Amino acid sequence: MRVAAIDCGTNSIRLLIADVSLGAQGGASLSDVHREMRVVRLGQDVDVTGLLAPEALVRTFAAVDDYAAIIAANAVERVRFVATSATRDAGNRDEFVAGIKARLGLEPEVVSGDQEAALSFAGAVSVLPVLGESRVLVVDLGGGSTEFVVGDGKGVVAGVSTNMGCVRFTERYLKSDPPTEAEIAAAEAAIEDKLQEVLAAVPLANVTQVVGVAGSITTITAHALGLESYQSEVIHAAVVPLETVDAAATSLLSMTRAQRAELGFMHPGRVDVIGAGALIWRTVLRRVSELNGGRVESATTSEHDILDGIALGAARS
Repeated sequence: MRVAAIDCGTNSIRLLIADVSLGAQGGASLSDVHREMRVVRLGQDVDVTGLLAPEALVRTFAAVDDYAAIIAANAVERVRFVATSATRDAGNRDEFVAGIKARLGLEPEVVSGDQEAALSFAGAVSVLPVLGESRVLVVDLGGGSTEFVVGDGKGVVAGVSTNMGCVRFTERYLKSDPPTEAEIAAAEAAIEDKLQEVLAAVPLANVTQVVGVAGSITTITAHALGLESYQSEVIHAAVVPLETVDAAATSLLSMTRAQRAELGFMHPGRVDVIGAGALIWRTVLRRVSELNGGRVESATTSEHDILDGIALGAARS
């Protein structure tokens, strides 16, 4: 079955057209037909105003118009559109919903944080070896929110979505270029506060593996691997020692935006927000390592995430 999945987040909107094969025992496999991402910054200033900005809606609708044409040209049988943090938070989300419906003929699903977490886990672990009894923490670090999901071979054990993301924390805390020590300290304290919320809902102390997904984490991984260009096939499934990830995150956080823009793997739409993403990822991994007594020594990066979970769900609906 050929499906189209659209993930509309705070910073980017992504399209996946894939052929899905459903197995007899409930398993499934995806074969990409078309995959792309555009940075539209739908969540521009939504943390301050509580509204989706008119210019952000224009950018997003233009991308959806293009996606609709690509879908129409690829004999897609089912389409699923999922919107996440920025849309959940917006007082004028009805305007967004109406615009998407006019362009695609379907109503977008504005999913809850718990639903987003489950979709992220399904996508991230779809390409990992059999999990069995091992506990895996999947971290989906987005523009407006970050999802923490712990699961094993039987599925999700616990998950939570936090209002912590690279766009939201850049706008709130990291306003200088480069960020000042005081700004970093304030942001780090806020991240630690969010992690206390996570710990109340998700058992981080007994995880044996950490998988990170979404653009901030894949970009940090590219830097950690010393890539000169963005190479998805190298980044996907990369297992990087925590100290190497930490050093890469610290490096990106300390750079000016002009220095980040010179990096060959850096998407232009991430230049201004990757510092906050790096600080969040660094802080999360430090805390997980501390809670596990150093037993988690590396982080795995997956290019398969909520978008793949959306596609799998579309095929099963």
